[in-house]
Amino acid sequence: MQRPQKQTINSLLKAKGKRKLTMITAYDALFSKLFDGTVDFILVGDSLNMSFGGNSDTLGITMENMIYHTKAVCNGAKNTFVICDMPFGTYIDEQTAFKNAMSVYQQTQADAVKVEGGKSKAHIVKNLTDNSIAVVGHIGLMPQNVRSEGGYKIKGKDALNIKELIEDAQAIEKAGAFCIVLEGVKPDAAKQITESVSVPVIGIGAGLDVDGQVLVWSDMLGFFDEFQPKFVRKYLEGASLVKESVAQYVQDVSDKKFPSDSEIY
Repeated sequence: MQRPQKQTINSLLKAKGKRKLTMITAYDALFSKLFDGTVDFILVGDSLNMSFGGNSDTLGITMENMIYHTKAVCNGAKNTFVICDMPFGTYIDEQTAFKNAMSVYQQTQADAVKVEGGKSKAHIVKNLTDNSIAVVGHIGLMPQNVRSEGGYKIKGKDALNIKELIEDAQAIEKAGAFCIVLEGVKPDAAKQITESVSVPVIGIGAGLDVDGQVLVWSDMLGFFDEFQPKFVRKYLEGASLVKESVAQYVQDVSDKKFPSDSEIY
C-alpha cells in the first residue's frame, strides 16, 4: 500500500491512537527504494554491523559508516521518513552528540537521529532537539548495552522495572523526542509505557499494544538465516530463493544454456 505523501513529525504524532505505524531497516539505496513510500519510517540501524558486517554485536560501527549508509538510503527513499542510528560512543556527552548529529544532518538527508537511553540520556536528547535535530528515543532492551549487561535482557518483568521504563519514556518525551522505539519489553509493560506518553511508541519484541512495529529487513525477508529471534515473522524465504537462483545460474552456465542467443550482442 503506497502512502500518498512523505510522513512528517506532525503527521506521525497525529497517527498515535488512530492507526498503526510501520518501520523497517534499510542500509542501501537498492532496498530503501523498494521500501520507499510503503512504510512510515526507514531506520538506518546500527544492526547492519551484525546482519551485514558479520559481527557479534552493534558496537563496532562508526559514525562514518552510518553516514555512508544513510546517504545511500536517502538516495533510494525519497518519500519515507528516514532515521539514522547514532552508534555506540557517539553521544557520550552533549557536545559530542551534537557534533555527530550535526554531521548526519549536514551530510545526509536524514529526517532524524535515534539515541539509546532513558532518563540518563534526557539531557542529550534535549540539547539535540533544542538545536533543531529531531530525535527518536530507544528504551527497554538496548543493544548497545549488550556487553555491560552480559547479554540481551528482556525488560518489564516486574513493577519496579516497569516504573523505571515509564519514567524513561516520559523523560525523553519531555526532552523533545517525538517517537520512541521500545525493544524487548513484556507486553503488559509495553502497553503501560505506550499509554504513559503522547508520542508514538514503536515496538520490537514488545507485543501488540504499542503504536507501531519495526523489524530488521533481513530478518523479516529471511535473508539472515543463522537464527530467528522469537519476535520475527518471516514474510519471505529470501536466503533459500537466492541460493536456488545462484545454483540455477551455475547450472545454466555449466550446461551452456546461458547466455542464449537473445542474451548475446
